[in-house]
This record gives sequence, structure tokens and C-alpha cells, in this order.
Amino acid sequence: MSLVTGVGLTPFGRHEGRSTLDLMSLAAADALTDAELERGDIDGLITGYSTTHPHLMLSTVFAEHFGLRPTYAHAVQLGGATGFALVMLAHLLVEAGAARRILVVAGENRLTGQSRDAAIQTLAQVGHPIYEVPLGPTIPAYYGLVAARYAHEYGEQDLATLAVLMRANAARTPGAHLRDPITAAEVRASKPIASPLRLLDCCPVSDGGAAFVIARDEAGRRGPRIRGAAQAHTHQHVSAAPSLTAFGAGDCAARALAAAGVGLPDIGYAAIYDSFTITLAILLEEIGLAPRGGAGRLAAEGHFDPAGAMPLNTHGGLLSYGHCGVGGAMAHLAETVRQMRGEAGPRQIPPPALALLHGDGGVLSSHVSLVLENAR
Repeated sequence: MSLVTGVGLTPFGRHEGRSTLDLMSLAAADALTDAELERGDIDGLITGYSTTHPHLMLSTVFAEHFGLRPTYAHAVQLGGATGFALVMLAHLLVEAGAARRILVVAGENRLTGQSRDAAIQTLAQVGHPIYEVPLGPTIPAYYGLVAARYAHEYGEQDLATLAVLMRANAARTPGAHLRDPITAAEVRASKPIASPLRLLDCCPVSDGGAAFVIARDEAGRRGPRIRGAAQAHTHQHVSAAPSLTAFGAGDCAARALAAAGVGLPDIGYAAIYDSFTITLAILLEEIGLAPRGGAGRLAAEGHFDPAGAMPLNTHGGLLSYGHCGVGGAMAHLAETVRQMRGEAGPRQIPPPALALLHGDGGVLSSHVSLVLENAR
């Protein structure tokens, strides 16, 4: 069985003068230090992609930059699901014996390394080149469409409390991009972005990096075990989605739980992708962590608070810790590892025995679920 044995995470926010490779290197160095390993101990390398450094061979470019000579290297592109997909691939490779210690690393200077117009142009390409892109939608616009359909199906739901919770969690997390407290009223009154989504329903654009060492479960090696993993892919473009209320997240999480031999009631901590409040609500509900149309209500009742029945994204998630591309969701895993180790400081909860992580890419089109077991 494989372990997440090293964790590296930079602060998210503004890193003037730091390149994508610099941010990846900072996170990678921290992960190796945490795992008590040297560069020469790493025989596998898996990276994501970068919109500010779009090299066709990012994994080997980073190996050269960081001073690695892996016997296996791979780069993956799966949108927001990429971070967990990297970990899943590393887990499968370690289980298969293809490598013993794999460095998984991502990072990007997405805030300072490109203009606003360039960022919008790049991210708009998630749309269909014929049926969607010419109409001018942005990523928030696609999620606004999904949010409108959600409201049609389940009635107008107040999701502001999800944003409030993420900000409260980030306020206790060093390195979070956004830490100033917000209220539900402020979320509802913030600038309209893509109806019904407002500014505080949306994650910030950040610079940052994250890295892990995925290794064989060996004597003396610490870290949570990866018990189960699964993926689901239902569509790429919104105009081709078979449903705007069922996106494959529930099936993906169920198969990951089955692979781990556990059920949803066994889970003590949830790390769920939250690029927008609507993203978080839909994923929580489809996975079964909240009833349909009920995620906002449960959040208001304290269900997802650190002291609640299902602690959620205790570092602040994408909505407040920040979003630096592939590394964004990887911060969810870093927090999960720290909670399991009892290293989360003032936001520490009773270390969970089992955690469920879920990421999505595109517009809820690609899904990856992980189940971690505390090995303490």
C-alpha cells in the first residue's frame, strides 16, 4: 500500500518575481524535507500543467530544473481534477512496483505571471470551440449556468454560508490568500460576476505550489495510506453534458469508497473541490455528504464546521486558501495529511481515521476521488 509521506505547500497569494518552476521547486524541496529524503532518493516524477509555462514536456523540464533523474516521468492535464489525478497515478505506479518514491508536484504563478486578459483567454478554451467559445463565456459563466439550473431544480438556495465557512477556516491558516472575515450578507451583496454567482462565490486567482512524496508503505515511514481511488468522466463541454444535476461525482466517490472497503458513514473528514460555492454544493450533494438542495442549510447549521459532524476544507479551500491551478486542489490534500498527523495547529480537529477527497476538472466534467486512512 502507498503512503503520502512528504508534504510541501507554499503560501498562496502574490509571489512577485517567482516563476512556475520556482514555485514548484519551493514546494518540492519542502516535501522532500518533510519526507526526510534527498533528490537522489526519488525515482518517479509526476507533474501537472501550467498556463503560464505551457511546455509540452513539463515533467522533464522540471526534473532538469530541480536536479532529478527519474526512471519514470509523466505530466497530466485534467483541469482542476489534475492534482488528485497525479496522486492517484503515483499510487497506482507504486502499487504496481514501477517506482518506489514518486514526487508529485505542481505550481504556477497564475496571479503575477500573466495578464488578466491572457488568463481569461486561456481559461475560456475549456468551452467548445464551435458551440460555446464564439459566444464569449468565461469559466464563471459556465458555472453560472449550472447554478441557474440548480436553482431551477431545487429552488433558490443560500450558499453564502459555504463561502463564509471557507473564509473562517482560512483565517486560522497561515499562508492563505484571503483571511479577512466575511459575512453571508457581504457575500450576497458582493459584485455580480455571472448570475447568480457573485464575487465572493468565486475563488481568487493565486500564485502557489504544492508537492507530495508518494512512497511504498515501509517500516519507519510515516503518512496516511491511500486506501482507494477512482475517476469518472461524463463530458467535456457543458453543451454536451448528459445532465446538469448529475455529473459523475457520486459514482466516482462510491467506487473509491468501495475500493477502500469503507462506506460514507465511516468518513470523518471531507476535502472537496470548491472553485465556486455552487461547485462545492453540487459535489457535497451528489457524493451524499448533504441532501439535494441542502448543502447551504447544513453549512448554516454548523454541520461542516471544524467542530461539526463533517469537518470540511479546514484550511479554507480554493474559495479562501486560494487557487493556483493544479496546485489548488493539492492544498486540500496537504491539509488532510496535516489533520491526520495532528499538525494543523489552531485549526486542528481530532485526527480523523478516514478522509474522503474529491476534485473536479472542467465544468464538473472530470472527477477524481481519494480515500485516505490515518496510519498513526
